[in-house]
Amino acid sequence: MNPSPLPPAEPQIPASLPRHTLSIVVPMYNEAENVEPLVERIRLALGPYPWPWELVLVDDGSSDATPSELARCAALEGPHVRIIRLRRNFKQTAAMQAGIDAARGSVIATMDGDLQNDPIDIPRMVGRLLDEELDLVAGWRKDRQDNWLRKIPSRIANRLIARMTGVQLRDYGCSLKVFRASAIKRVRLYGEMHRFIPAWLATVTTPRRIAQEVVTHHPRVFGQSKYGISRTSRVVLDLIFVYFFMRFRTRPGHFFGTIGIMLGALGGLILAYLAGIKIFLGESIGTRPLLFGGFFLFIAGVQMVTSGVLAELLARVYYEFGGTHAYLAEEAPTPGENDCWRLPASCDENA
Repeated sequence: MNPSPLPPAEPQIPASLPRHTLSIVVPMYNEAENVEPLVERIRLALGPYPWPWELVLVDDGSSDATPSELARCAALEGPHVRIIRLRRNFKQTAAMQAGIDAARGSVIATMDGDLQNDPIDIPRMVGRLLDEELDLVAGWRKDRQDNWLRKIPSRIANRLIARMTGVQLRDYGCSLKVFRASAIKRVRLYGEMHRFIPAWLATVTTPRRIAQEVVTHHPRVFGQSKYGISRTSRVVLDLIFVYFFMRFRTRPGHFFGTIGIMLGALGGLILAYLAGIKIFLGESIGTRPLLFGGFFLFIAGVQMVTSGVLAELLARVYYEFGGTHAYLAEEAPTPGENDCWRLPASCDENA
């Protein structure tokens, strides 16, 4: 058993919260030492919560004692703590999607399982989400407790993402976020897109309904970080894909077609110029590098246009057929609508 390495904090519940149900989703991978302190911190932070809530813990194919720790803590806490077990390590994005799919609350909060996020911030973020009619309140680790190898690339990435996507947030990488379920469940997460959730959400809602909130950030005490400087290249590739999807997801033919027309036009001009030299000046053009350049530019333009046509067909398939998941979870019974919630104390007394 691991005592919580963090001092207990007094619950901070807003004076009035509109009626809702809350699901807290926590993906975990090889975090055995953090399971018990995490569950304890969430229980203390939400002890006096006035509305029903549940905790959805996702085991992302852990190879240590995380599964047994999750099972033990769930048995001690009660049925409001639910475990989703993935059959192998599908990475954080798929694990987060699995938890969101399983969540039953009208409000969904996500956070990391390494004890760096603090659940005491969740009620305040939920209050702002509901009072200000928002779809997302994202955490901002203003006083981030990480080393410079993680902070500097993160700051660069945050500015680049904000500039390219148009969603102005200071901290895209913070996993502590609160969503309206009706909004986040309309977004499908693939690859390593969890850090771009605000940008993805902006494809189904207006950026005006996305806000940020300063949150507590603690240094890691147990376990090791699963992320490092090596993920930079993947972030850049994901950012390019997000930019394309936000701008051209419903009209990919325009993206490929524009490039194809530009390349084809350039190649056509080169070939027309060489044809003029051949016809009117009688010069030999067969060995000129420009001939090969013009020819390949024209062919590349044709290929890009045809790629745009295929992309349009695929886009229609994408929108007409759905239901594909980026993970495979073990089958588990689905709780009923009124089962397995952690109810307010007043409800427990009347039960």
